[in-house]
Amino acid sequence: MDAKAGARERLDAATREQLVDLSHRIHAHPEVGFEEERACRWLGDALADAGFRVETGIGELPTAFIARMGSGPLHVALCAEYDCLPGIGHACGHNMIAAISVGAAIAAARVADDVGLTITVVGTPNEESGGGKILLLDRGAFAGVHAAMMVHPAPLDAVDPPLIAFEQLDVRFLGKSAHASAFPELGVNAADALTIAQTAIGLLRQHIHVTDRVHGICTKGGDAPNVIPAETRAHYIVRARTLDELGEIRGKVLRCFEAGALATGATADIRPLSEPYAEMHHEAEMAALYERNAATLGRTFPDIRAILERASGSTDMGNVSLRIPSIHPFIGVDSLPAVNHQPEFAAHCATPAADRAVIDGALAAAWTAIDLATTPTLRERLLQRSAALATDGG
Repeated sequence: MDAKAGARERLDAATREQLVDLSHRIHAHPEVGFEEERACRWLGDALADAGFRVETGIGELPTAFIARMGSGPLHVALCAEYDCLPGIGHACGHNMIAAISVGAAIAAARVADDVGLTITVVGTPNEESGGGKILLLDRGAFAGVHAAMMVHPAPLDAVDPPLIAFEQLDVRFLGKSAHASAFPELGVNAADALTIAQTAIGLLRQHIHVTDRVHGICTKGGDAPNVIPAETRAHYIVRARTLDELGEIRGKVLRCFEAGALATGATADIRPLSEPYAEMHHEAEMAALYERNAATLGRTFPDIRAILERASGSTDMGNVSLRIPSIHPFIGVDSLPAVNHQPEFAAHCATPAADRAVIDGALAAAWTAIDLATTPTLRERLLQRSAALATDGG
């Protein structure tokens, strides 16, 4: 039997029903980053039932896992995400990503030994804010992997969407309490420090690249209106096209926070919340294979690059792509006008259109893994690149 036909046959009616049920269960029970206990268990059980060797708690992360099958020379990783956004649930469709990666692995594993594949699902917690993939990279979870991929829901399909670099900052201003009416002159207003910093950031927007982004929230503004705030906190995100450009805009934003402290006499404590996320580098030949496979299943790729350039997001998959040839295509769920990170988009991630996307994404990713193993020049290039990185210690 043809390898791709074998993979498609493995996604029979019962398996498709299980994948849709898995997507819907995770969607109905959203869990924030590093707390995805049910999702991690459900994914591990589904893969174990399919014959995978499952190891949980990898990289000292309780809700991370790896599941492996096959013994071929080319090792392909499928990344599963399953954390939700606080307050609005699965408004970025990570329930679908998890089901797609599980389905792709099960389908590809059906023919893995025949085509020379080792298939691993890497369960990667807290993509939204904790850099789970970065931690797992540094702790060896991707050791020996030659190529990595995942498929992410979006309003429309896109094969190589631009995804930019990103850093999160925890900002804390410390002042001095005082009675806000009787003795305000004795206080140092930490809320004023944050207000000045936010105003400076607003003015800074005239002088940054059009591809830069700065946005954040105040997480603590004080304790009572009649007490001068002695502590305020904020959570800010800074983005740029590349890690190099991120360093430039980050320095400008830090000076805005320092200005708030200088103007009020407060103390500023600014700390990163995770390692910076790198820009995504899509491996061109892998991306072309995915596009061809998805098109075979009836997926279409409208020319929306101009929109995507303006509406760039970020992912810790970018850090994976700096070390391992990777792709991160979008798969459409017919959600417009709803877009990612809106409650309306979360609702679209458990609909018939989303369910079709789960199956299409799983099969397109499985076929792409098969193509990687059965395209001699690409397979050898991936194997040689891995050997070169190992030699260099990269």
